[in-house]
Amino acid sequence: MLIKDFTASWSRKLFWIVVAALLASTGCTKKESGPQDTGQIGIASWYGHPFDGRLTASGEIYDMEKLTAAHRTLPFGTVLRVENLSNSQKVEVRVNDRGPFVQGRIIDLSHAAAHALSMPGIANVRLQVISTPPTRAADLFAVQIQAFPQRAQAEQVREQMERKYGTARVVFRQGDQTWRVLVGVQPTLESANALAQQLDKEAGPAFVVLVDSD
Repeated sequence: MLIKDFTASWSRKLFWIVVAALLASTGCTKKESGPQDTGQIGIASWYGHPFDGRLTASGEIYDMEKLTAAHRTLPFGTVLRVENLSNSQKVEVRVNDRGPFVQGRIIDLSHAAAHALSMPGIANVRLQVISTPPTRAADLFAVQIQAFPQRAQAEQVREQMERKYGTARVVFRQGDQTWRVLVGVQPTLESANALAQQLDKEAGPAFVVLVDSD
């Protein structure tokens, strides 16, 4: 047990050593806040119970009646304008969670945001970034694969991925109570997408996510 705990602890330390090295190589460039139009169009979904009241990936308690959203690669605190393309209704939401981890979807809205868009299920939407956090380090990305109910299962996959790709770690997602494996640390979305395409063929559904500090 002590050996397993030590290995997991060392894996986490190694992951953040790699992250620190990449941040240093990019000069820890700070991003300025301000309006940006991502032009991202895709399918939105929403989530409520049983996630309501659970911790989000940002550490906040999820309140499905607040205007928030989950996005895989935008920083926590980003404010988005979401437009329902079927009825032109719009709502502004703040990113405080990671997801959706379903192929083909680009954002997971709170119940309140979905209601504001008259969206009973899924809908085609356009996302526009209104603002991002005023100061933050350069973005780094990883690829999330597979979800497990038990940590031991996730650790087995992590070890395999670490041997092959050099860096991998396990994260616990409070929302769905699963252990997930993050592979690699990539400095750009393009390189992360390339890794995701490779992992999608090798290990099943793979999603690029922003690397969040613990």
